[in-house]
Amino acid sequence: MPGSLPSATAKHPDEDAGHESAGAFLCAAPVPPATDGDDSHDLWPAFLGGVRLHPSDDPSTAAPEPRTGHLHGLGLDPADGTVYAGGHLGVFRLTGSEAVRVANRCQDTMGFTVTGPRTFLASGHPSATDRTATSPHLGLIRSTDAGNTWTTVSAEGRADFHSLQSAGDMLYGFDSQTCQVWASSDGGATWDRRAQLPIGDLAAHASKPQQLSATTPDGLRTSVDGGHTFTPVPDVPDLVAIDSPDSGVLVALGADGQVLVGDDGRAWTHAAGCRRTRSRRCWLAAVSSAQLFAADTGDVVYESQDGGRSWQVLHRPGAVANNH
Repeated sequence: MPGSLPSATAKHPDEDAGHESAGAFLCAAPVPPATDGDDSHDLWPAFLGGVRLHPSDDPSTAAPEPRTGHLHGLGLDPADGTVYAGGHLGVFRLTGSEAVRVANRCQDTMGFTVTGPRTFLASGHPSATDRTATSPHLGLIRSTDAGNTWTTVSAEGRADFHSLQSAGDMLYGFDSQTCQVWASSDGGATWDRRAQLPIGDLAAHASKPQQLSATTPDGLRTSVDGGHTFTPVPDVPDLVAIDSPDSGVLVALGADGQVLVGDDGRAWTHAAGCRRTRSRRCWLAAVSSAQLFAADTGDVVYESQDGGRSWQVLHRPGAVANNH
């Protein structure tokens, strides 16, 4: 798992320039919205995740990309145990060695998280081929049919959530446009904007919905007031991803690729014998303290059933099937 994580300005080898890589701490300036009189059919298809395409490209005739693109999140659907990945080029079911694009939808899916049976939350940007799009930012979107269809919940055109975290009745999101933590007590219908700081990943648990942990460029920070304020946690290894699968338990990925387990964020232990690979793992989804999923900068997805002591490759980049 060792290796350097691409910087916030680095171009992923398989992505358009301008997209930040997982684990990078970047607060972006929003893409200017359309003004009155603009034809959205001409404007928004020229953007892919906020990046303007070359004028000679014709997205209306573009075929779906035969790959996932850089991965932005992982989750296990409790309805049937299927693993899903949200990526730069859609949401994918990981079945054996194949990634199946759900509903042939190619939206840039950021902040992807599974919140219940067949229920997903996400953010991001519309596909370049979506000629109905009116903004480069999807805001908060929800699917209740395992990604086949999505509905806008709120903040369309305003928010680009790079991390979404459900904790009981609370929903938290880190918005890259405002560089703020947003908090909602009604499922994301309305939001309260709270602390402003660059965050890579958020973690919280339903048992303590007002307690948040956040990875930042300056180390781990915690909040006990629902994200209004954050306090630095001293003497913590450099972390790139964090999750809270059980009450009082934090599972994190260190910058060196090691899995760490902590309680209050101050006492950490390494998962003994954690196998390393040439790529750094930078996305983490902890179903429980034992069952972990991770993705690296090469978009390889791994699974561990023993808390990170050993890993099996669940998916390697390759041919992608479209599920119509």
